[in-house]
Amino acid sequence: MEALSSIMEKLARPQKYPVGSNSRQADQAALELETAKEILAEVFRIRTSEVDEMILGRLEEALIISDRSNGDGLWPREFRLDG
Repeated sequence: MEALSSIMEKLARPQKYPVGSNSRQADQAALELETAKEILAEVFRIRTSEVDEMILGRLEEALIISDRSNGDGLWPREFRLDG
């Protein structure tokens, strides 16, 4: 989940990539991310900014689900039994 969070941070704000041996890896990751966003935009016929929003929404959903799975030991406020 940390990897996804770090990617989403890159989407949310401009990044300064480090100079040195890691800069090639950072450039490659940025290029792959941009390419993936362009592909999604083309497939869904939306703007890349909408792809960013879509990805951020998915991240928020994933974080909410992971928070729930950790559990706080409390019962839910409501629940229904069908039958």
